[in-house]
Amino acid sequence: MKDENFFEHVWELTRQIPAGRVTSYGAIAKALGTDNLSRMVAKAMGACGNANPPVPYYRVVSSDGRLSGDPASAGKRQAMLEAEGVGVKALKVLNFKQVCWDPLKELE
Repeated sequence: MKDENFFEHVWELTRQIPAGRVTSYGAIAKALGTDNLSRMVAKAMGACGNANPPVPYYRVVSSDGRLSGDPASAGKRQAMLEAEGVGVKALKVLNFKQVCWDPLKELE
């Protein structure tokens, strides 16, 4: 799925992550059939500011549950996750495996 609409595909999948759940950049890349493009997924998250409908970018974290990306917005992303009931401590999602949404399993 390497085309000019890659960001749109990433955003559409990200919009499907349920509130109170998170997923990883790599899981999104894998679900889109582009296993090696997790960094491009991260770039898509960074570019979603004006996307309509809005993209819940804060629900996408690194594969170890850490809030990665722009350090200046880490506190805001943590607050948004906590408002949805996701525990975060020291910029890492608590109980990551339990709250992780696997797009491949959920979209079957």
